[in-house]
Amino acid sequence: MARNYIPANDAAFDQWFANLVDYVDRKTAGATPEWDHIPRRHVQELDAAYDDWFLYYQPTKQPHTPVQTQAKNDARARAERVIRPFVRRFLYFEPVTNADRVALALPLHDKVRTDHLIVPEEVELVLLIEGIRVVHAQFRVLGAANIAKPDGYDGAVVVWYISQDGEGPPEGGPDDYPEHTMASRTPHIIQFKENERGKTVYVAAAWQNERGFLGRWSDVQSTVIP
Repeated sequence: MARNYIPANDAAFDQWFANLVDYVDRKTAGATPEWDHIPRRHVQELDAAYDDWFLYYQPTKQPHTPVQTQAKNDARARAERVIRPFVRRFLYFEPVTNADRVALALPLHDKVRTDHLIVPEEVELVLLIEGIRVVHAQFRVLGAANIAKPDGYDGAVVVWYISQDGEGPPEGGPDDYPEHTMASRTPHIIQFKENERGKTVYVAAAWQNERGFLGRWSDVQSTVIP
């Protein structure tokens, strides 16, 4: 996909981004959404990115200071770091159609290579305790003899959920875990706060290729935060 699909002009970017958020919200709303392949937390992250952008963009629509300009530029950079992987992961393929992409002012993708869309490898995940307030998430390709990540992959997306008052993890599975990060190498060290010690953390991981597509989640592992 061309990287210049995001408008360069701030006013045009604001209109384009607002349309993207509104369109995605409508398509993912309700008990039986038309787009059911996008986890709710990613929709919420996109919504929050727009709110953050608009908070700093709005003051620059009138006479403003260099400090406000820089804050707006920083907010735009943060927004694009959310937008680009969101588009790569969720808007390239069905149920999103070319008509949807036209409405979103995105390039069409009739000739996307199937091998770029599929992530066949799964993660074998092990949690290790080697210190206070940290858990080491060690991962590799399921069944592999070494810890090398697959060629052309960014790494593994690691997600986790801290149990509150002894309840189990969300019923929706790893897609609904609130904490997530991209781990480019193993082990990934998850750090916790002092008041989280003694609670149970649930962790899962999935490989992500260079096009931003995610594979299947690993088996969920859990441990008590030391």
